[in-house]
Formats: sequence, C-alpha cells, structure tokens
Amino acid sequence: MKFAPGVETLALAARAVAAVRWQGHSADDALGSAEGRADRAAVRAIALGTMRWLIRQEPALNGLMPRPLHQSPPELAALLVTALHQIVYSRGAPEVSVHLAVDAARALRQPRSAGFVNAVLRRFMRERDALLAAVDESRATRTAHPPWMAQAFAAAWPAQVDTLLDAGNAHPPMTLRVDPAQASAAHYVGELAAAGHAANVLDWRPGALQLAVPMAVASLPGFRDGRVSVQDAAAQLAVPLLQLAPGQRVLDACAAPGGKTAHLLELEPALDSLLAVDIDAARLALVRRGLERQQRAGRAEYRVADLRDPAALRDRALFDRILLDAPCSATGVIRRHPDIKLLRRADDIRGMTLAQGTILANLFARLAPGGELLYCTCSVLPEENERLIAAFRDATPEARNLPWPESVPPPPGAITLRHGTQLLPGGPAGTDGFYYARLVRRTSTG
Repeated sequence: MKFAPGVETLALAARAVAAVRWQGHSADDALGSAEGRADRAAVRAIALGTMRWLIRQEPALNGLMPRPLHQSPPELAALLVTALHQIVYSRGAPEVSVHLAVDAARALRQPRSAGFVNAVLRRFMRERDALLAAVDESRATRTAHPPWMAQAFAAAWPAQVDTLLDAGNAHPPMTLRVDPAQASAAHYVGELAAAGHAANVLDWRPGALQLAVPMAVASLPGFRDGRVSVQDAAAQLAVPLLQLAPGQRVLDACAAPGGKTAHLLELEPALDSLLAVDIDAARLALVRRGLERQQRAGRAEYRVADLRDPAALRDRALFDRILLDAPCSATGVIRRHPDIKLLRRADDIRGMTLAQGTILANLFARLAPGGELLYCTCSVLPEENERLIAAFRDATPEARNLPWPESVPPPPGAITLRHGTQLLPGGPAGTDGFYYARLVRRTSTG
C-alpha cells in the first residue's frame, strides 16, 4: 500500500519510540532501521523529540485513554505519543499531524486502531490547554524528567536545578575538535566560511570550535582524512588535563567510541605506548576505525577487557598516565541522548558507583609512582563524582588530589569542589555536564 509523504516517517519514528520506551533499547539501536533512508534525519528528529518530551506527553494522553497508555500495544501507544509530540512541538498544522497518524496506524499494520487514534488526538486538540496545565503542576513532568532524577538534581544542585532540567531539553550545539598537526582552529573556521558554514573558535579551549548551524558529519571539510572530529568541548578537556609528555606509557580505559583516544595522539604523538581498553569488542572496533581515519591506528594497542577484574592488566608495565572515562549515569548528556530519561532508573546508580569504585581502585594499582590518573564522567550526580573520589581518597593513602593545571584554561562556570571540578549542562560554557578529578600516586606514603 502506498502512503502519503510523511506517513512512513512517522511510523518508523513511532517504532523507534516503542523500542526505547517499552522494550528498553537504546535510541541508537532503535533508530538503526532508518539508516540509509532518505528520510533518516526526519525519523531521528521526530523520534528523539518524542523521547525528549515523552514524560510530559504520556500523562496528558492518559487522561484521554480508557486505560493507561502503557497497557496499550506498544506501537499504538508509541504512535499516539509521537503524534502528540508533533501536534505540540512541530511547526506543522495539528490537523495534518492527525491525518498522518491515522494513516501511520495502517502503516504499522493496525488498521482497526485508525479511528481510535483519530478520536484521541482530536480530543487532545480540544482539551490541550487544560490537560497540559494539569501535567505542568509538577516540575518533573513539566520538564519531562523522571521524578527520581529531578529530585536528585534538586538535592545535588539546589541553586541550579531549574537550569539543569531545562538544559536536558535543549538542542546541543555541534562542537568540533581540530587536529593541531593538520590545521589550526582559526584556519579551519576560514575553510568552513569559504564553504558557507559559520563557526567560532572557543576562546577557552584551543582547537575547539562551534558551528552556528549543525551539519552532516560526512559533509565536514577534512572529516574523512581526520583533520576534524566531532566532540563536545567538555570532553575535549580530558586529554589536556592529563598533562602528557613524550615517552609516557598511557592507558585509555573504557576507551570507546574513541574520541579521547584520538585526542591523546593528536596532543602527544611521541608517547612510548598507548593502550585502548574496552569491555565491548564491537565498541572497541570503533576506536580503531576512528584512528584509521586519522592514519594513526598503528600508534595504539587495543584490548578487550573487563576492568572490574583486578587481574585484567597485570601483564602490562605500570602506566605513567591513565584516562578513566568511567561508565556512568550519563546525566550530563541528556540533551544529546534523551532516551536516558526513559531508560535510567534510580536503582541503577548504586550499581554504577560500585563498578566505578572497583575500576578506579584496580586502575590506580596499575599507576606508576608519580603517575597521574584522570577520573572523569559525563554525570552530574555527586555519588558518581566527588563523593566517590572522597571515599577512594580515604581508602587509598598513596592517592593525592591534583589541582586544575595552570596550562589549561578553565571553562566558564566550572565549579571547583573539594575533590575535583564539575561542569553543569546549561552553564556559561554551553557544554555537556562533565566531572574531572586529577589524582597522583605518591612516590611514598610518608
């Protein structure tokens, strides 16, 4: 059956929403079926937008349903919430969104639901203001965050909680990292301008620039030959904070997808060795592919290993520098990955902190005396960050904090803590949320 333009796009977006919301898949996995389609960007925009606002939209729909939305067939529930997102947030006429949703029910092989979809969405259009006003009485649902997360943000950052919640719904900028061996950021801005793309260099992060309007990665001048990579400015701080020098043995732990691995070799090409480790072989392959793009794949070694195992790296000499970008709640990058709001649970945090603490202890034991370890996360939760480092310091006499180095300009709005530094999303730097703690292994405990 041939459908009008936009129907299959809406149906595919709804399928992706169903896979995330009711089947627990990540957005990246759920959107895989749209790869290679001409409407790929539209499918992604609709699906991710729906995920971003679903926690606000779902209770509004529940007021119109004979039973709670989650008790409906997943693809039908997803179609309703996706169409509602289009009615509320898209620039199209609401009536058009309703017509597309009715046909999308047929595209999803649920023709008997078409009339129901039409009735529910038209009733929402009539009662929209009252339904959303009732939903918006709660700060958590008004900002489309799970209540536990909104409460955790408020407890950790009471003065910044509204900014944090609003930042989770913002559209992130596209920030690039220029390989200094191939070009300066200022030169690359000129190259972009010649191609009709405006950008500006970040004055606090050499080598970083921000596009005025995001564009397809493959269309970036020099992307294919590794002259430029996409990386948030907060993530671009990790490697400079390691204070690299020629001849060092370096470990990039939890390395995938490899942006920081490449940055290590960009900033210090004369390392003695670089070992990239990840628990997932498929994701570790992404690290190699990224270095192949830069023609640096042979400058690193690669190992699949579970770093919770204290024996994982015992066959290696001690490292002079260790970068531990620890697996975390990712509460600092929700604006890029709105599915986090749907997938993450309060109970997950305890398991994550246990894993983080175990990995940190195991890796610190592989650090040479006088060596430095950078612990970082894309979390804004203190239990994964400052509290974890404080507990580690209390249990590890040979560990000592290092201050922010004078050679690295601090980003605007960076919060200096007793243990480490926190960047919050929505802050003056305009970056993702990130935490950094620099640790050095004493040469003696005296």
